[in-house]
Amino acid sequence: MCAGIVRRLCGVIFMSQLSHFDESGAPRMVDVGGKAQTERIARASAVVRMRPETLTLIRDRKLSKGDVLEVARLAGIMAAKKTADLIPLCHPLPLTSVELGFSFEGPDSLLLTAAAKVFARTGVEMEALTAVSVAALTVYDMCKAVDRGMTIERVRLDEKDGGKSGHFVREPDTPSAAD
Repeated sequence: MCAGIVRRLCGVIFMSQLSHFDESGAPRMVDVGGKAQTERIARASAVVRMRPETLTLIRDRKLSKGDVLEVARLAGIMAAKKTADLIPLCHPLPLTSVELGFSFEGPDSLLLTAAAKVFARTGVEMEALTAVSVAALTVYDMCKAVDRGMTIERVRLDEKDGGKSGHFVREPDTPSAAD
């Protein structure tokens, strides 16, 4: 009985630290009505790892389905605009800009980046993360006929700015001891 009470108490304390839960632990959409509107930006990235031959097909625009990167760019932009429809507690935002970029990282990796901007009362982290995730899924979809072993890795927020919590920049990756 004591363990159950402690678990419930710890759960309530933990839940109270998360803004998307009320005091009883029920999910809620955060009230941002009293917050100032400011310019907010977010940048996110992901890596799609694949066979070198697949990466060459993408780079040379030789896949029969079309230009993988341009289709992925459009998919990412469209996804950012639909984030509030996909993630239940996200606020719909009037995005002012969404950009996606691609770079070839080594013989088997495609780096995808997304940047989202808004002038609003809440941030655009989820929009940038959604954009890069859907763009990566689109790369997989367009290339799966030639490489079902592709992986989507390291989806993450790299930077955000604006609002009360200020500026966040992810520290650069450092090689692990195994490298």
